[in-house]
Amino acid sequence: MIEAVRIDVQEARAKMISPNAPLLVCGYEDDKKFKMFNLEGAIPFSEFARRLPTLSKDQGIIFY
Repeated sequence: MIEAVRIDVQEARAKMISPNAPLLVCGYEDDKKFKMFNLEGAIPFSEFARRLPTLSKDQGIIFY
């Protein structure tokens, strides 16, 4: 199992603008909170859960 690694905002931004950008996931399951804290390009946790079976094991993911 891969351990989660904390990164700072600058590193997250650099990863998101790279050609191999990771999936950006908002940790809130509540759609109302997702809309309040939505970052451009992010998906809600509920969508992440639906897509999980189809994601590659090499897929980078940033949770916020």
